[in-house]
Amino acid sequence: MVLTENGSLIFRLRGVLEFSCQLDSSNETQGQSAICKSFQALRSRVSSESLVFTLCNSSVLLWPNKGLQSTAEHLTEGTPCRDIQQYREAEDGGSKKSKRKDKRDAGPSVVNLKLLWEVTESGESRALSLCRVAKQQHSARMPLCVDCVFSASGQDSLGSVCSGLVGALCGQLSDMEEVVLKYRKGSSLLLPQPFHFQLPESSGLVTVIYPAGVPDSQLLTVREELHGKYGLPSDRPYFRRANAFHFPDEAYKDGYLRNPHTRLTAPNVEEAKVSVVRGVYSYHHYMQDRVDDNGWGCAYRSLQTICSWFQQQGYTDRAVPTHTEIQQALVDVGDKEPRFVGSRQWIGSIEVQAVLNQLLGVTSKILFVSRGSELASKGRELANHFETVGTPIMIGGGVLAHTILGVAWSESSGDIRFLILDPHYTGGEDLQIITEKGWCGWKGPEFWDQNAYYNLCLPQTPKTI
Repeated sequence: MVLTENGSLIFRLRGVLEFSCQLDSSNETQGQSAICKSFQALRSRVSSESLVFTLCNSSVLLWPNKGLQSTAEHLTEGTPCRDIQQYREAEDGGSKKSKRKDKRDAGPSVVNLKLLWEVTESGESRALSLCRVAKQQHSARMPLCVDCVFSASGQDSLGSVCSGLVGALCGQLSDMEEVVLKYRKGSSLLLPQPFHFQLPESSGLVTVIYPAGVPDSQLLTVREELHGKYGLPSDRPYFRRANAFHFPDEAYKDGYLRNPHTRLTAPNVEEAKVSVVRGVYSYHHYMQDRVDDNGWGCAYRSLQTICSWFQQQGYTDRAVPTHTEIQQALVDVGDKEPRFVGSRQWIGSIEVQAVLNQLLGVTSKILFVSRGSELASKGRELANHFETVGTPIMIGGGVLAHTILGVAWSESSGDIRFLILDPHYTGGEDLQIITEKGWCGWKGPEFWDQNAYYNLCLPQTPKTI
């Protein structure tokens, strides 16, 4: 579970357990029994006094099954769990501490723990006993990468947190056992992998075990059962791997910024309701990916931002398309001539609509305004889109394209502000510059060319889980 209220913490425990068993290829029942016994042995080991947690970025060790013994004198079973953070921060140094504070402001605070084992030598000498079994067996071994989370308020005792993590670890091993048995084919076992998901209107995480190597397309029945269990609608994905929760203390490996708009303050518009994009997207703009598209690629970049939204919400496994792939898609649908590929020609909202349909199977609505001054009157349509669909909107007018991420609109006065993500930015991935200089920011109706026409592409979400 993850609680995001002020003062709450995510305790995350990770480690590797070695699974091994002897499978009799000629006896299905005995093979299943061997797997179950091996998992039971792992659960027994997790419940033993040799289990050790180490606090990452510190020298603190905790023995959760020994009445919470600790190498830190002041950490006892009854210590408020928030006190453990001072040991981590004291050893990180000033600059890292400051960076972590920024991350806490953007999401829940994460306390990372690593799973270890205490190794001791027995004082007794015992003779070894050997047994030779004369039958063919298959030896199965695989590393189980466990990943458990437990939420707590800062006042909860450290003892209760550690006990909760031990319980979560045992529960995860049971879920892994179920997956291994379900997808077993003779002596072939699939590696079980944990994923954490945050459901809508919930402060907690749900952990699901999926078999490695089995694509999401073959796990539809599993997701249907999960949707039913948690009372979720069947019109959008919540449990695909792409929907997995991203911990706020982990960087994205691809280098793109996510959701820069979350760092902005809502505009001061009297009686306005703020409606914004729902979910996660990547910010794509000029000069990224070693492509010099300054002056012609703004609509391509807006389209890439939209595609990243569909990818990160689990609607597609397809990577964000390159400029060349976008151009080729327009050639494939007959919208452009073959010589268009490799050119520096602009595209607009109609082309964005065609590419989304060609590459992702996504349909879009087109909203047309003959003058930019009319956009101020479109608050109801835009607010309804973000409330019911939630996708980024591409808007093109004249030679410029932008991405609309939300609106603040007053139904009584008609006053409106637009949340704009500007693809014309040419700098590095500096969140402070992007938000403070207005490359992602709230804009008034005067932002638009009052006399230019505009087409808005409003992507729709497929009904799928």
